[in-house]
Amino acid sequence: MTRLLRAVRARLAADPVRRPAGPPPLTEAETAEAEDRLGITFPPEYRRHLLEVSAGGEAFARLERTEGVWWWTDNSATRRDLLALPFPHPDSYDEADDALLLREPRAEDCPDDEEAFSRAWTAWDDEAGEFEDRKTAGAVVLKEHGCGFATLLALTGPLSGTVWWDGRATCDLIVPLSLDHAGGARPVTFGEWLGRDSWDLLPPDSWPRRRD
Repeated sequence: MTRLLRAVRARLAADPVRRPAGPPPLTEAETAEAEDRLGITFPPEYRRHLLEVSAGGEAFARLERTEGVWWWTDNSATRRDLLALPFPHPDSYDEADDALLLREPRAEDCPDDEEAFSRAWTAWDDEAGEFEDRKTAGAVVLKEHGCGFATLLALTGPLSGTVWWDGRATCDLIVPLSLDHAGGARPVTFGEWLGRDSWDLLPPDSWPRRRD
């Protein structure tokens, strides 16, 4: 029996099929604690991956507890106070976005009062910044791609569990990553996204194709 156990252990040690490199999975207790502290319930596919495969790492942003605080790597700019809000579909704020742009103060509106223009523009810029932050409410950065591009995972609302592309650095748009852009562009789920390149899931035409 001892020789058999040794043989099994040796075979397992030599087996090339192993868990992906990276942080280990979370325990059920850790996952539940993270959900409680963050005020959300993780989408099923993402939650299962955290429990059975890995908490993240090279493939996507790691969920970790640092000094008792749960958060994701590569998400220093993500606002914690907006995480529990429903992730909004980009179509839902199109009109408000256009209206905000039309209200941007212009210098010619205050030709004789530079200070008044500066105050008005600063107030507008603060409002615009808040508006931009709320476009990614309920989502976290799954993967950074440089130059302001990022892959997002929606964690809340009707779109929970779906994956999106933040291309606002060049086109002011957040768009779904999809396997079927011609057929309605249903956003991929976290499970569908795993193992795929976000660049390959972008709309096929009129899109910057810069690779990581």
